[in-house]
Amino acid sequence: MKIISLVTALIVLACVFAAPAQENQPHPLKQGRQYSLEQAVSDQAQLHTIAFDGLAFLTGDFGLDTFLPPGKVSDYFGFQYMRDIDAKEGGHNTSFLTRIAHNMLAVLNDGQKTQLLALAVEQENDIRRFAELRLPLIKAFRRNLENNLPADSRGLDKSAVVKCSASLYELDGQLSFRRAQVMGGIIHGLSDAQKAALAKLKFGDSRTWPDMPEQLDKRSMSHDVNVAVMTYASEMFAWFAGSLEADTYFCPERHGMYFGGFGMKTAPAMGKQDYSISTSLTGDSGEAFLVTLTAAQRKLITDVIDFQRKDLAEIVATRRAIATELRRFQKNESADKAKVLALSKRYGELDGEMSYLYATAFAKVGQTLTAPQKQTLARLRTTNPADPQGPFLYSTPINTPKIANTDFLFGVAAK
Repeated sequence: MKIISLVTALIVLACVFAAPAQENQPHPLKQGRQYSLEQAVSDQAQLHTIAFDGLAFLTGDFGLDTFLPPGKVSDYFGFQYMRDIDAKEGGHNTSFLTRIAHNMLAVLNDGQKTQLLALAVEQENDIRRFAELRLPLIKAFRRNLENNLPADSRGLDKSAVVKCSASLYELDGQLSFRRAQVMGGIIHGLSDAQKAALAKLKFGDSRTWPDMPEQLDKRSMSHDVNVAVMTYASEMFAWFAGSLEADTYFCPERHGMYFGGFGMKTAPAMGKQDYSISTSLTGDSGEAFLVTLTAAQRKLITDVIDFQRKDLAEIVATRRAIATELRRFQKNESADKAKVLALSKRYGELDGEMSYLYATAFAKVGQTLTAPQKQTLARLRTTNPADPQGPFLYSTPINTPKIANTDFLFGVAAK
């Protein structure tokens, strides 16, 4: 047996047979200050996250699969790292982004805020298009789970999934490049007084952020534009105060975002003031999911860890290369757009390969679950009838959208 396979097997055994952690020995995924890029790509973090996605996918539906926090798009600006390492451990509270965005906007002058608003208006349609382009993949993955295949197809076509994902990420690259161009120009032009004001707001310590009133008149803009401006403002602070490593970082849930993990974990927070999203839900539920499976079913999930290892390593290098290029704008230097788009397309191919692995493994597990297993998994999913059910455009509930024929993702031409 390969060493890495043995390591994976030991991780699974630890998940299944280990006694509950003592209070002074918290679960690795519960310790916000220990979050790092190394932890995010570790076998344990990846295994629990993939298992959590599997639980969400097998107990959810298309509507919940569509939920996606807006901050997961164009995420090269260090905000996720700032959120995860927050000294107050308030990074996953619904007020976190709002508080730092208002503080950042309070420092900017009218001309700088106008630039952010203009960028939001400029990108509004493409931001929406990004969410809409995810829908065929989401629908196809659920069709594959339900064994609702086109005639003459044996399942998902990997090359078609990868190509579709590459197009999606190329759009993400375009959004990221333009966002960095505008935000970098503003950062480069900050006055000494503005820099001094921002220095009082510590990266990773929201205790230093005063509560500020709203800085923009939301009535003057659409909901989507307001969300974009607030996202830009929060990201611009993280980018200014952070580092290249913070920009490169991603949380374990960052990839394969088509399976309802955010719909299960984050959707219940929508519309709730000062609501903290559980940081232990992913690890605890992922472990419980693995325990429920048979050895054969569990192997389908754990094998993914080995299969995706090379792709995950390349994703880290690709993200760092993109983030490095985008940071040039902070120094008033030119960045290579063609390079960023090519890297973004490659990123999409890698994420597409991993998403294909997840979709295939989840479908094989789902199609072999016994009735008692299904009942156990259903109990693991805490539900509230009052929670939004989707489908969603990012985090906003919408009517069921019209989705083009997805047969092409199964290697079959649409008729």
